Amino acid sequence: MSGHSKWATIKHKKAATDARRGKMFTKVLREITVAAKIGGGDVKANPRLRSAVLEARSNSVPNDNIDRAIKKGTGELEGEAYEEVLYEGYGPGGIAVLVEGLTDNKNRTAPEIRHLFTKYGGSLGASGCVAWMFNRRGYFAIDRGAMDEEKLMDLALELGVDDVATEGDHHEIYTAPEDYSRVQDELESRGVPVAAKELVMVPGNTVELPAERATPVLRLLEALEDHDDVQKVWANLDVDEKVLAAH
Repeated sequence: MSGHSKWATIKHKKAATDARRGKMFTKVLREITVAAKIGGGDVKANPRLRSAVLEARSNSVPNDNIDRAIKKGTGELEGEAYEEVLYEGYGPGGIAVLVEGLTDNKNRTAPEIRHLFTKYGGSLGASGCVAWMFNRRGYFAIDRGAMDEEKLMDLALELGVDDVATEGDHHEIYTAPEDYSRVQDELESRGVPVAAKELVMVPGNTVELPAERATPVLRLLEALEDHDDVQKVWANLDVDEKVLAAH
């Protein structure tokens, strides 16, 4: 699981930079629209929408933009018709890569994603080639300074979570997908400061690569994440956090 957590926390730090903020706004608003279309516009009754709205607000997306995105999803305002897509493939060194996206034109997106895989030394695979390696989980990262490991274990037992770990500067909590919203509510009500939170795809096994072999993989992952139609990128890469931070 450590391969995911390092990538997740570094991604959240990168998202704070101005260069990525514009893209983040677009992606999270697109997720809000799709969540509202699938599950309705009531934030309290739609866990996926609630999670997307919380992410938007935590990244200072204006409320007017959030409201418009919800109304586009419910049909109150005109908007693009987005479709969920999933691409699977391999990066340099045989690293498994899973790409989740939202697009209004699959015929445009698919060849563009294939081109990125090829350009950065990977290959786009057939449906099902790597998805079986990953499991959906709820994920929360808590700064180590916020609580010691004993308090973390007590909290985990009280909340009934799946797993806990400590990686680098963060404690981590993993939950079943259906428990994600409940645990999020509990952490908020207890005033636990959460550094990162999201529904993630956790690899069953990770592949550890040294810095020089990890660099080409990270270039591929970043290129995929920068694509406008890509929402999330997951990989079974395990690499030193200092190497991640340098990218």
